[in-house]
Amino acid sequence: MRRTSNRTEPRLLAVVGGLLGALVASGCAAMPDSGGVTRVELSPGSADKNLQARVYPVAPGRGAKPRELLTGFLDAVTADEGYETARKYLTESAATSWNPDAETKVLSATTIPAGQDPAETDSTFSAMVSGQLVATVDEKRSYLLVTGGQNNVSYDFTFVRENGEWRIDKVPPGVIMNETNFRNSFRQVERFFYTAPDPSSAVSGSAGQEALIADPIYLRRRVDPLLSAARALVNGPSVWLSPVARTAFPAGTTVDSATIDDRSAHVQLGKADIGEPTACRRMATQLLYTLADQAKGQVSQLELKGRHGTCTVARSDSDGPGSLAGSAAKQLYYQRADNGVLMSTDEGRTGDPVRGPLGKPQPNGTPPLGTVAVSRDGGWAAALSGDGHQLFSVPLSDSAATMGEAVLSSPKGGDKEDGLTSPSWDGRGDLWVVERTKQSSRVVMVRGNKSYTVPVEGLTGQNVESLKIASDGARVALVVKSPGVATSSLKFGLVVHGGTKDAPTAKIVNVRPAAPSLTDIASVSWAGTDQLLVLAKEAEGTQQLHHISTDGSQSSDTQLGIGESMRTVSASEVPGDGVNQAPSVLAMGEVKQAEGKPTELKAFRLVSNQWREVSLIDKPRAFFYPG
Repeated sequence: MRRTSNRTEPRLLAVVGGLLGALVASGCAAMPDSGGVTRVELSPGSADKNLQARVYPVAPGRGAKPRELLTGFLDAVTADEGYETARKYLTESAATSWNPDAETKVLSATTIPAGQDPAETDSTFSAMVSGQLVATVDEKRSYLLVTGGQNNVSYDFTFVRENGEWRIDKVPPGVIMNETNFRNSFRQVERFFYTAPDPSSAVSGSAGQEALIADPIYLRRRVDPLLSAARALVNGPSVWLSPVARTAFPAGTTVDSATIDDRSAHVQLGKADIGEPTACRRMATQLLYTLADQAKGQVSQLELKGRHGTCTVARSDSDGPGSLAGSAAKQLYYQRADNGVLMSTDEGRTGDPVRGPLGKPQPNGTPPLGTVAVSRDGGWAAALSGDGHQLFSVPLSDSAATMGEAVLSSPKGGDKEDGLTSPSWDGRGDLWVVERTKQSSRVVMVRGNKSYTVPVEGLTGQNVESLKIASDGARVALVVKSPGVATSSLKFGLVVHGGTKDAPTAKIVNVRPAAPSLTDIASVSWAGTDQLLVLAKEAEGTQQLHHISTDGSQSSDTQLGIGESMRTVSASEVPGDGVNQAPSVLAMGEVKQAEGKPTELKAFRLVSNQWREVSLIDKPRAFFYPG
């Protein structure tokens, strides 16, 4: 008998793809009453999206030993038919009390250590499952990355005899899965909440400042995903996002049904009602975009029914996710390397100089400008001086004759890397920048011509090197370093606004790590509602382009080779044209010229996972989207 099981794939009958699916539909493939179990090898890289394996559970066999039961139980919890078969491995009392939805523990691999089987006279037995804990999924379906130190864990199971058969009597709450089974059984989806109002905003109330913000969760792929998504939404935001998220659903709201037909979604509430028309439409809007994410965008409207009324919202009626990305969200900008002129362009054109002083060549003898970032409405540009010690906020308007006075200055005379870095605009019109020195750094928010220091909570022993603020102004990506350490790492934080119009405040809270395997962050850019595009290396690896979710998880299917010559990456926060189109992605890289000539910076666009040079862009020094 096999004593050790190092489990990396389900030992269940699984159906993969169209051919086997057709056999099942025609009755040619079914779970046999006896005989062996079909094993399907699932590679970790493809189990997430490309490979769809439908898993059918196997009930415990007569006379099964405890370790066999434990192996079968771990398989059964991955099945697509719910947990009814898994409960057959438990005693009656354990089956009643076990809550599989309490938590999902994701291990790199699940191992059942070898040991002696129980004797015929034994009435109880214990075994364990061990492995390295990678992540957990809590009751709200939020993915929580486990980082730092040795994450080796073990979970104890107790067995007793019931009606002459061994059964599991004590089981840890929730379920335990290895990474491959988790990726095959669960899918990341996004539920949407409203951003919390900024009490210091010049805009009265929440008008013009509120946006839908994505809160990623993991749901079973094939166990009523629409109803699961709707119920997860009405339960409120994740613990992490809650400081900056608000919901229109009253506490205690339940959902009875959720369906989609002919691009229309229909949701029936149970407890709680739809309230007055405005409240109903706000709830329906949250549901519309949450269910649309499940249906790959194929939903144009949603009908919400309560006990005493109904309302309908359409995509054309409401501002969707990314509404604060701005009117210029898809506009491209680049700086010319020869004269510093800031150009505005789009597909198929060489572009035109922007209006105002940044659209004119710099006077002879003037040091070239440093990093430039255009606001999300296209009306302003932030520009760093060439030495990085002054920040200018410049109107992109004919009425502006000069760049004006700096809105923020950093003292000179320190280390060569001291100064200001990574100017970034949110969709509310605030400008964000990092001021750093060799030993410390601070985050600064610029509103109008005034600057405000923004404390970062929970960043012990590390300094912020650069940042990228999301259009919603509530989420921020931080590239951090420890003093004296060469490598950098990535973290996410939340921006909580406070104060008054005359004395605004802001702080960054709930800072948490993201993709800890990335150790050398070159460039980051928000891409879509919840994805961060990261140009980075893994330890001793080559530079790659990674998609990172705000829950810290990294998509195994979207690493893109980009080459060591690439310097920066930029993406639009709004989707491309067509259904389920990924946002546009740009990169800047060095290209070798003829022998004896220096390398030259070129602009590239990602098209169908291939990098294509943007040949119409002449002499670029930087190439980017607004933000």
